[in-house]
Amino acid sequence: MKLLMLGGTGFVGRAVVEDALARGWEVTVLNRGLRPAVGGVREVRGDREEGGPQVLQDGEWDLVVDTWSSAPTAVRDAARLLADRAGRYGYVSSRSVYDFPAAAANDETGPVVDASPDDPATDYARDKRGGELAVQREFGEERSLLVRAGLILGPYEDVGRLPWWLNRIHRGGPVLAPGPRDLELQFIDVRDLAAWTLDALSAGLHGPFDAVSRPGHTTMGELLDACVAATGSDAELRWAPPEVIEKAGIEGWTGLPVWLPPGEDYDAMHRSDVSRAHDAGLRCRPVADTVRDTWTWLASLGGVAPQRADRSRKGISPEQEATALRALGAA
Repeated sequence: MKLLMLGGTGFVGRAVVEDALARGWEVTVLNRGLRPAVGGVREVRGDREEGGPQVLQDGEWDLVVDTWSSAPTAVRDAARLLADRAGRYGYVSSRSVYDFPAAAANDETGPVVDASPDDPATDYARDKRGGELAVQREFGEERSLLVRAGLILGPYEDVGRLPWWLNRIHRGGPVLAPGPRDLELQFIDVRDLAAWTLDALSAGLHGPFDAVSRPGHTTMGELLDACVAATGSDAELRWAPPEVIEKAGIEGWTGLPVWLPPGEDYDAMHRSDVSRAHDAGLRCRPVADTVRDTWTWLASLGGVAPQRADRSRKGISPEQEATALRALGAA
């Protein structure tokens, strides 16, 4: 199998490349050269925003995987260039394409945001939806796989969610833990996402699939307990109800990564119906495995994870945490 990976050095792209190489596939990657490519690939240098993918004028591939999350025109131009020289196109999109907030039990039939494949960069949801439409227009629906990923965690994360929790818990001491402890979470390990994407493309699946674990795959308590176990920390988790966190001025998702208080935002993120992807073979590993392997990778970097420039930094300051812990003690 011949795979063209558009990108391939960052979080999801790197996991896709490593999985394809493990299968014995021939892998070509197109990237800007800001980070070293995975060993064993054929590397083509090019910037999709400066000159587009024109460096790929020659060559044929069985499969293409694309994770682009800015202007849909970049996806459009790549798909148009490759439509006659590649078999199938897998676009790693996002569940953010649904009208927000999506209702609990939302699935692939839910309403999506308005977008166009000819749009410039606007916002994340419309950029991803525009990318989906670009792939389907150039490759046709039967040759297009739209992987609408949910919360992605795992090694190589460059968004800052799980790395922030691991580093904070590694420092030890009292840790503000957002409750309730048994709050159910949906996420997908990046390696499970990569493996399923390649399996689905190989099997000829097409159309949209919401790719994330089933509701209740883990809980906030299990996630943070796994962080304590993986780091060997003496951290003491201090569980705080949502109202204490809110009064301290701390935001969910960005201030305390992964976590959202119960409500419609939480329902949209952690209570979706993902039967279609699971019926098509998606399997999600235990949270302890994801946390352990992410810590091993993060520790190898001295605790300093890469950070995407187009994503906000996650986490709260020690001062914010101390304020909330004092309020929790007084509650």
